Amino acid sequence: MRRLPILLIPLLAACGSNPAPQVGAPAPQRPVVRSAPPPQVTQPAPSTTAFRAPKVMNLPGLEGVIGKNETALANIFGPPRLAVKEGDVRKLQFVGDACVLDVYLYPLQPRAEPSATYVDARRASDGLDVDRAACVRALRR
Repeated sequence: MRRLPILLIPLLAACGSNPAPQVGAPAPQRPVVRSAPPPQVTQPAPSTTAFRAPKVMNLPGLEGVIGKNETALANIFGPPRLAVKEGDVRKLQFVGDACVLDVYLYPLQPRAEPSATYVDARRASDGLDVDRAACVRALRR
């Protein structure tokens, strides 16, 4: 039992020993402790979805359609067969025996109600393009 403390002395000495630096050898380097960089304040990136005003179609015979909102178009042509909403853009499709009329509505100003800016028309039977103004006249109530 008396020998146990004596046997522990070399083990304790090995844990606490610090060897003397050798002459001519570089001094031991301490590990560099670096603190975390300061938090970065990030500015939001410029919006890639900045508002762009749409180009408005200006063809004779479409004056009664271009510039109208969804409600006004439904009053002219009746309820649309198809109404697609994607963000602030709308597509309304009106169908008759003679033709299919697609009306695209975009806001003219930021956060404004979308209004008709473009019209496309095709025959109902085979999908070939037809005169837009003639299709508008054929579909009016």
